[in-house]
Amino acid sequence: MSRGKSGKRARGNVGGRLLGRLRRRGAVALVFVVVGAGLWSYGERGIYDRMSWQGVPERGGSWLALHRVMRNEGYLVGWSDVRVSPLWASYELMPVRYPDIASRPSFKQDWRTLWPVATSSYRHSGYDRRHLAPNYAIAAVHGSAAQQDTFLMSNMVPQKPNLNRQLWQRLEEVVMDHFVPRFGRLQVIAGPIYEKDIIVGGLNRVGWSEVPIGFFKILIVPGEVPRALAFAMPQDVAGNESLSDYLVSIDDVESLTGLNFMPQLDAASESALEAGIHTAGWGLEEVADRPGRFD
Repeated sequence: MSRGKSGKRARGNVGGRLLGRLRRRGAVALVFVVVGAGLWSYGERGIYDRMSWQGVPERGGSWLALHRVMRNEGYLVGWSDVRVSPLWASYELMPVRYPDIASRPSFKQDWRTLWPVATSSYRHSGYDRRHLAPNYAIAAVHGSAAQQDTFLMSNMVPQKPNLNRQLWQRLEEVVMDHFVPRFGRLQVIAGPIYEKDIIVGGLNRVGWSEVPIGFFKILIVPGEVPRALAFAMPQDVAGNESLSDYLVSIDDVESLTGLNFMPQLDAASESALEAGIHTAGWGLEEVADRPGRFD
């Protein structure tokens, strides 16, 4: 009997030591995972900050502005799993570096979205697939790999044809043809404007994606004394309106979207840049009524 008890105790001690060793190894592995994830997150944050002047857009007061940042070649997207759409795309523009633009790639589903936003989702909906990070500008500045990434469905938002093919298209042309040559470098943040009531907005969807009521675009000239111009356009436009009709302040866009843009700006610079509409030096009056290439 005693020998049997001793054997059981011996086996118990061995089992206890083995269990303790496994726990220690598990704890060490957990530390490595946590530290590794922290370093990865820190490294990604550094990349985000380099790709978006004065920090990526952040959620303001509304929980509906919760999102996660997804990095692509040449641009960033703030993806909402509630709206099942991007809340913003941020990218830098400079003079054309790649003049020979490849033919348009095919649209691609993005595995990173929780909901299956398919390439066929907009079919027969009456809405166009609007690139937030635009095909031509991204391709011309950041190259063919970046152009491929603009065709991810995570970069698409439902936009009515008159806005997509006319007014918004004209604004994109003015940005590349007029503002970039004028200033040499621009940070652009573009995105949709949604109903603030999730019940009302959530009922209007194309596939899984909520349909916005409008769109914004913020143009920033970085520097010690930065300048900015912002636009907000509703879905229902004729298409031939003046771009000047849709000027707003960045504060207005933040109120409409629940987002906080350029969160790393100090308070004085933020107030000077975001509180008003400042068109001096942009030469907007020269191009506000210019017809688009396809009008």
